[in-house]
Amino acid sequence: MPMEVRICPSVLNADLSRLAEEVGRVAGVCDFVHLDVMDNHFVPNLTFGLPVVASLLASGDIEADCHLMIEDPDRWAPAYAEVGAASVTFHLEAARDPVRICRDLRGAGARAGIAVKPATDAAALAGLMDSLDMVLVMTVEPGFGRQAFIPQMLAKVQQVRRMADATGTDIWIQVDGGVSESTIEACAQAGADAFVAGSAVFGSDDPAAMVQRLRMLAQGASEQASTWPGSNEPGSHG
Repeated sequence: MPMEVRICPSVLNADLSRLAEEVGRVAGVCDFVHLDVMDNHFVPNLTFGLPVVASLLASGDIEADCHLMIEDPDRWAPAYAEVGAASVTFHLEAARDPVRICRDLRGAGARAGIAVKPATDAAALAGLMDSLDMVLVMTVEPGFGRQAFIPQMLAKVQQVRRMADATGTDIWIQVDGGVSESTIEACAQAGADAFVAGSAVFGSDDPAAMVQRLRMLAQGASEQASTWPGSNEPGSHG
């Protein structure tokens, strides 16, 4: 069966001085608003932190997907769940005890996600899958928007999808970086079911319409992949 598609616009390329207003442009049509938290240590960029996220979530009914590109997620990640984030993703490369972080996130009511950089082997996730609700495969180097999609990451998406399916649980596979009209179909065919798009959405004249366009492309690609003869590869899973 084709997968359920989730579109998660990233505010990284939005006007951060009008964050709530920008979020409002897509909140009615997207599944989650993707909030990129960067600390200028784990990645060479600085965006915003817990107080801004807490304020934004308190300002309206927003389903937030927080991507923590920060050092010491063991200390900070649970707090994002506690202020109301629906999903919190931390980087495997920065975590001391990823299983405990996942347990704390779930205990605070959020979905627990782990992100991996392009250079991190998917095998590093072995033994962690049962603790996860989502794996984020970075398809660019984390830290900045408007980077070119790395097509070699599609093989990692396929590998992670197989690992997720082997658990028999509903683990989402998210892709982030260079996701656009020209790349989202390949991501869906590889097994991704959650898609972070930043400049493709907020760089368009009509962000809400672009969200709908990306959803249509991803859903169509997922449905096509699910009909491939003999396929039990990514794209054929419900």
